[in-house]
Amino acid sequence: MTIIEQIKAAKAATVELGTLNRMQKDRALIAMANALDDNRGAIIDANRMDLKNAEESNLPQAMYKRLVVDNAKIDEMVRGVMSVVALPDPVGEVMDVTELDDDLTLYQIRCPIGMLGVVFESRPDVVPQVMSLCLKSGNCVAFKGGSEAANTIGALFRILSEAAESAGTPKGAFVLLESREDVSAILALDEYIDLLIPRGSNSFVRYIQDNTRIPVLGHSSGICTIYVDKEFDETKALEVIVDSKIQYPAACNAVENIIFDRGTNPAFVSKAIAALRSKNVEVRGDKRIRAIVPDAIPAKESKWDGTLKVDGVVVDPDTHHTAAIRRAVADVVPEGQSDWDEEYNDLIVSVGMVDDLDDAIAFINRHGSHHTDAIITTNKANAAKFAAKVDSADVFVNASTRFADGFRFGKGAEVGISTNRIHARGPVGMEGLMIYKYVLIGDGQVVKDYVGKSARPFKHTHPDKEYPLR
Repeated sequence: MTIIEQIKAAKAATVELGTLNRMQKDRALIAMANALDDNRGAIIDANRMDLKNAEESNLPQAMYKRLVVDNAKIDEMVRGVMSVVALPDPVGEVMDVTELDDDLTLYQIRCPIGMLGVVFESRPDVVPQVMSLCLKSGNCVAFKGGSEAANTIGALFRILSEAAESAGTPKGAFVLLESREDVSAILALDEYIDLLIPRGSNSFVRYIQDNTRIPVLGHSSGICTIYVDKEFDETKALEVIVDSKIQYPAACNAVENIIFDRGTNPAFVSKAIAALRSKNVEVRGDKRIRAIVPDAIPAKESKWDGTLKVDGVVVDPDTHHTAAIRRAVADVVPEGQSDWDEEYNDLIVSVGMVDDLDDAIAFINRHGSHHTDAIITTNKANAAKFAAKVDSADVFVNASTRFADGFRFGKGAEVGISTNRIHARGPVGMEGLMIYKYVLIGDGQVVKDYVGKSARPFKHTHPDKEYPLR
């Protein structure tokens, strides 16, 4: 079968997959988890081939780290699939009931989106995460992974799809696209694919967004910031800062910028930087940080003071992203090339100082990617202001940015982290793979009775009523 024929077949299978009951789906998920556990050797052997190729081709270190699959990673995959088993079945959930009139009731019912396309780089564990969530939510899915992980992805896909089919899921519900040309093919299939989920680098996600008419769910970068308020617990601050950077530096929820309030004790700033350096983190500091820690690497940063005049008029760069403004700052630091705007995915962090909480919020909303940002504070009012005004999918108080994860959020797994402002935001679990339909159950009612001078009134009440069509 050609790729288009496989996608068409999977699209056709959405009806059958979307109507499997919970017992059938959970049985398939358990079979998938067991298959991962039973085929560790085959998965690790395939991964060794990818790692060897990656070393020979000098794959960037951040991508190499995401590529590695070992027994610990397989343990995580198994736990992730089994955690989806424990989740309730979202298909058919009654979201709302509206009684329009006697014996005329409208039900809002949760249902699968349908056919998904997931395009990703480096991360083989995307396959079990996404396949398990799609199966439980009744969605079919086509995968296109990066060539650097082709062997591992192929092994995982074969093991998981065969296990699912052996437990009764429709054949062809899951598709693996393997050639480079398949990326272009999948982007053009807006007639069959209902939602695209890209996972990878900033440039990769933007390429997907710019080259398809299919709706895209995802984020283009993970530039996460921690702000250390002037009132904070030093012990907690050190723990959160270090964990956010070093627990897994290649992750999109690892911290890239740390900003201190100018009222912070310089001794603590030095202590925090020393703690990071003890974990082999390269620290890049602005002028105020280098006044405290002189040997910090100078951060590339804009010298713009926040006020710009364009054609003699003072403008706000946060809300007026014009070509004139870009020209005005171009001689300082090219747009997007400040260290504050860099997603390192490595043991590197930019450290700066801001005047106050308002300055921190403005900094994050200007330089961040609306992914995950945190405040370290003991001041409840400051925490509340930060949570309300930081425009990010995840806003944390006194907690590591690394908590931004579907599994840790209790979603079983995640298909990705979205910085979109519609449909789904933050770590996206099954709720982001669902949509709804309206089912109206009547008893012969017609609209003509509800219009005109003697129109029958609607009740529009919301009774606690069971959905009768189960």
